[in-house]
Amino acid sequence: QVQLVESGGGSVQAGGSLRLSCSASGLTFSTYGMGWLRQAPGKEREFVAAIDWSGGSTYYADFVKGRFAISRDNAKNTVFLQMDSLKPEDTAVYYCAARYPRVKNTPAGIDYWGQGTQVTVSS
Repeated sequence: QVQLVESGGGSVQAGGSLRLSCSASGLTFSTYGMGWLRQAPGKEREFVAAIDWSGGSTYYADFVKGRFAISRDNAKNTVFLQMDSLKPEDTAVYYCAARYPRVKNTPAGIDYWGQGTQVTVSS
């Protein structure tokens, strides 16, 4: 069965950095668009970033542009999210997501979800 396993979350002070990883199995990884979405307490799940199957195209929510970078390694079935200049409002559970052919800027239509990893940014 398909599994998406996130790692790399944690607690950091504002201005700090974290790198999330998502290891995928049970799917033809190199054909799927991958993405990251997040959900803060009391809020709806929202799109953060996405990358196409080749890694040649990336997409970002406006609130992370210039601070976050998504990348993938198809040889290792892994997608990454580098998060720099973190802000307290980035505090959320971050979910890895897979969708064929690509992740759109909405939680709707996602084929597979990871279990989520907590990111906490303190001021």
